[in-house]
Amino acid sequence: MNIKIDGFIYAMIITILIAIGTKQANAQLSGFHAGYFENEYLSNPAMAGMQEGLNLNLGYQQQWTTVPGAPKLQNLTADYNSGNNVGLGINVNSDQAGLISRTRVMGTYAYHLPVNGDERNLNFGLSLGINDTYIDYSKIVGDQGDVEAETFNARNIYLDGDFGMSYTSERLTIQGAVPNLRSVFFNNDQNNNLEVDRATFFSAVSYKILFSDEENTFCLEPKLAYRGIKGFDNILDVGANMDMASYHINVSGIYHTNQTVTIGAGLKLDNMDLLFAYTNNTGSLRTYAANTFEFGVKLKLFNKYTPALY
Repeated sequence: MNIKIDGFIYAMIITILIAIGTKQANAQLSGFHAGYFENEYLSNPAMAGMQEGLNLNLGYQQQWTTVPGAPKLQNLTADYNSGNNVGLGINVNSDQAGLISRTRVMGTYAYHLPVNGDERNLNFGLSLGINDTYIDYSKIVGDQGDVEAETFNARNIYLDGDFGMSYTSERLTIQGAVPNLRSVFFNNDQNNNLEVDRATFFSAVSYKILFSDEENTFCLEPKLAYRGIKGFDNILDVGANMDMASYHINVSGIYHTNQTVTIGAGLKLDNMDLLFAYTNNTGSLRTYAANTFEFGVKLKLFNKYTPALY
């Protein structure tokens, strides 16, 4: 490939190669922390429309803050409980890493089937939409008409989808999801071969433990998640979220077996939540790229229902 790049981008590419060689971290390996507790729809389409009203979520994540050209992730989701046990949603993801940009837009239909009462549900969700991965010519320093870059961008935007299921009760949640369905049904497609770090599955179990007295209410939610990324070892996530409704705050922490640790803190208002998260690489990648920062905001509209546990 004859693309000429400046020193900053060259350093970024070297870091990516190191990350791949040591199986430590990249855009998919360090996904949005919000997907674990604050916005589970990010990880599983079956979780769309779980609560009454409209939820709008915006997220931004800057990975590897010490490396110029490092991955940046943006996310927008909207999910709505339309009644009759139906949830609707839209999930828009955009990320950039050096010369490569990716945009994914998914629409979601979810059905929440009551089991032994309204507090227990079997949930099913299907997302369908488009995926577009391309080289940003404006970031090429040198021959922007390089044939390899043109060949890469000549690939068509392609259809993709996600499928998820979950069981939810007042306290227990068990869930599993298969993202990137195109890779399941068309395993030899050239688009799949180019996206080495795509997610292959997601599974999780969590349980809410309530502590309350006459003045204060606290909810502790331990969670185990197990997920797969193509080209990397599967990752086990172990963590918990403490929701302190009386103080309108929550704190969380997760250890990931790709040797990263994430801590988060949130502010919960009547119609808006704020999330701040920080991920620290504890493995060998820390020498090159130590930190990841995330910010999220959630707007709750149209009389959103708040569960008793919160």
